[in-house]
Amino acid sequence: MPHTTLQIIRDEHAALAAVLRSLLMMLERGPDDEPERFFDVLRAMLFYIDEFPERRHHPKESDLLFPRLVRAAPELMPVIERLEADHMSGEGKVRELQHLLLGWELIGESRRGSFTDTARVYVAFYMTHMRTEETLVLPAAEKALAASDWAELDAAFSRDRDPLVGGLRDPCYERLFTRIVLTAPAPIGVGAA
Repeated sequence: MPHTTLQIIRDEHAALAAVLRSLLMMLERGPDDEPERFFDVLRAMLFYIDEFPERRHHPKESDLLFPRLVRAAPELMPVIERLEADHMSGEGKVRELQHLLLGWELIGESRRGSFTDTARVYVAFYMTHMRTEETLVLPAAEKALAASDWAELDAAFSRDRDPLVGGLRDPCYERLFTRIVLTAPAPIGVGAA
């Protein structure tokens, strides 16, 4: 039977991957004749990435899962160190994207390339990061961790979950999710493809 922690991590990765793919789809579509709406939803997506994966998902992995796994499977230390470096740089990468997006929105087309190029690199970086966790870390954790580890991890990961995948929907975030879902293309939203 899969552990709750592993399912939550996979679900949160799936939600983030959907947002990242939708971001790329929006870049392909461009602002067209609705630039305010276009920039608004991109800002909302970047805020979501900063607010949930960066500030809530990564700390649980870094503070709870990774230390237990390194103790149980020390051969994974190089992989965990690389993932930790990714976690440490993630927030700065999101801030850079937010700045570049604002530059494109306020200064114009001359800034578009900087944002789109950086966004594509960021999406590739993040997808690789999640794939590494899912193919190397999670299977190793499933084999190496004890029942007592899983009890603590399952309790911790069940708290403060991403609202896009079953976490409590705080009313203060409803506007954010509505904005993303109504404008972003599938798989995350119902906007035009």
